[in-house]
Amino acid sequence: RRWIPILDTFDEAGVDCAFELHPGEDLHDGASWERFLAATGDHPRACILFDPSHFVLQQLDYLDFIDRYHARIACFHVKDAEFNPTGRSGVYGGYQHWVDRPGRFRSPGDGHVDFRTIFSKLAQYDYAGWAVLEWECALKRAEDGAREGASFIRNHIVRRTEQAFDDFASSGVGRESVHAILGIAPRRPDQ
Repeated sequence: RRWIPILDTFDEAGVDCAFELHPGEDLHDGASWERFLAATGDHPRACILFDPSHFVLQQLDYLDFIDRYHARIACFHVKDAEFNPTGRSGVYGGYQHWVDRPGRFRSPGDGHVDFRTIFSKLAQYDYAGWAVLEWECALKRAEDGAREGASFIRNHIVRRTEQAFDDFASSGVGRESVHAILGIAPRRPDQ
């Protein structure tokens, strides 16, 4: 009742509405996302802002999530996290300072997120959106995180190839040239 008019307005403007699935929010995982889609009639403007750090803190498989929901991912926060469980406190760490919590955000590459595989999966599914640095590291200075984060993203972007590595047929090299390179005599027509 509330969201369909909002999503329809996004549709009229030609804009997607990307929800950041976040621990503690109404939409926080695949199951809550599916319920929202069902309630909005699978509205085409309902999309996802994918942030793998939130999946680490909830102990969810963010790679399987990409496989399941890639068609709805419209934005991507490049933010890392780590989860080091203890017997004393959980992901929110008893409201301790961030540096003392078992679950804490980190600069890209300093936590537990497998960004190499994430960027590969997004390329596999022809993701055309942005990869945006969201920096909330509990340890590192912001200016260091920004400097390192920009090159981290640049170095992880996977540009899709236009042809398969073993697609020799479209290389423009003819059979005669291949035979010459390999030192193979051409076959006679009667062979």
